[in-house]
Amino acid sequence: MESISIPEEIRVLCNRIAGEVTALHRVSSRLAEGPERAEVLKALFELTRSVEVVKKQARKLESGDAPRLV
Repeated sequence: MESISIPEEIRVLCNRIAGEVTALHRVSSRLAEGPERAEVLKALFELTRSVEVVKKQARKLESGDAPRLV
């Protein structure tokens, strides 16, 4: 079995998380308007942003732009 790099593994996991967050967006769009829906959407936005930050750092590691930690 071929092993993949750590940044590649991070990217794969982030894509899986992003898919689930997208599913949550679809479900939450059916919530009634109100403060609860607003909080859910705000939290989903934060999740999306955080996953994108992780993906960006993984790309930096893959490209060699960031120092590597062992």
